[in-house]
Amino acid sequence: MEKFSLSCATALPAEEQARASEPEIPGYLRDSYWWAYLHPNAIRVFERQWVVNFILWGNFNRLRDAALDELGAPIAGRTLQVACVYGDFTEKLSARLGAEARLDIVDIAQVQLLNTRKKTVGRANVSIHRQDASRLHFPDACFDNTVLFFLLHEQPEAIRRATIAEAVRVTRKGGTIVFVDYHRPARWNPIRYLMAGIFKLLEPYAENFWAREILDWAPPGLSPNRAHKRLYFGGLYQKTVIWL
Repeated sequence: MEKFSLSCATALPAEEQARASEPEIPGYLRDSYWWAYLHPNAIRVFERQWVVNFILWGNFNRLRDAALDELGAPIAGRTLQVACVYGDFTEKLSARLGAEARLDIVDIAQVQLLNTRKKTVGRANVSIHRQDASRLHFPDACFDNTVLFFLLHEQPEAIRRATIAEAVRVTRKGGTIVFVDYHRPARWNPIRYLMAGIFKLLEPYAENFWAREILDWAPPGLSPNRAHKRLYFGGLYQKTVIWL
């Protein structure tokens, strides 16, 4: 079995990164999702387990566990979580870490990082960094696992492609990348049309996302060792796993 790498250089803590580089909030996030992720009241509204479960039609726990199961129990090596997540995803992820394992979490929004810091108090093996998912500061091939949980559908096409390329870049050969996100259901599924309306109202980039497969957004020439997709809830959700 290939030994898991723990040699990834640690990026600056969130506070030091903010002082050193002050990464700008992307325009798409500021314009389209300020109400969900940037406004201080957003956390009061959405940081409730029942709310995130309701948003995902009762599927949050199932999708959370599906993602975590791909990482192992316990999770070994070094894992990167790209973007903070409402609900208990991060708590469950950090609880699965093995004795020598580490978790790094990145997000561009300081308010989200502060919220996630509260969730991981007392966990010395969890590090939080203020970074843009499409321009990570980590060296190549420094993570054993990378997970993106409901992030890609919120990004414009160019940012989405860059985010996936960065996830591939920072994950070592033989490592695992797990994507959990929306997927376009079959035409016979009535929820497809309901979600299309919700997307038009609240998720301006989601229909563009689910029009294609995740691997279609990956860097040209990517040849993973193995890839697998599983659908959930009548095809509305997907788990796509890439083994590099």
